[in-house]
Amino acid sequence: MNDAASTIEESLTPVRGREQRSRSVATRFTRAEEALLLRAATAKGKKFREWARDVLLSAASTSTPTEADPLFTEVQALRLLLVNTLEPLLRGERMTPAQFREMLQYVKTNKHKAANDVLATYMHKGDDRP
Repeated sequence: MNDAASTIEESLTPVRGREQRSRSVATRFTRAEEALLLRAATAKGKKFREWARDVLLSAASTSTPTEADPLFTEVQALRLLLVNTLEPLLRGERMTPAQFREMLQYVKTNKHKAANDVLATYMHKGDDRP
C-alpha cells in the first residue's frame, strides 16, 4: 500500500472506545461565510469539520437552557445593582455605606433568580436567547 492509501485507511479506522459515527450533515456557504467560518476554526486551533461538529453539538446541548450562564447572570447582577441603587439616588435620597453593603448582599443573593427569571421570560416568548 502506498503512503496516501495507508493514511486514508488509518483515518477511517474507528477510534478505540468511541461509538462509530454514522451520520454526516452537509450544507453550503457563500465564500464570505466560508472565510468567516474557517477563521473561527483556525482561531480555535481546530480543523474546520472538527470545529463545526463541536459548535453544532454545543448549540444542541444548550438550545433550551434551564439555567442562565455565568456571564448573563453577572449582567443581571449589574442590572439589579443599578436599578436598586439609582432609584433612591434619583429621588434625592442618600445611601449610607451600610445600605450599599446591604444592597451588594441582596444582589449576590438574588442574581441567579433574576437571571433565570429573565431567561424564562425570553423562553416563554419563543425567543432562543436573551
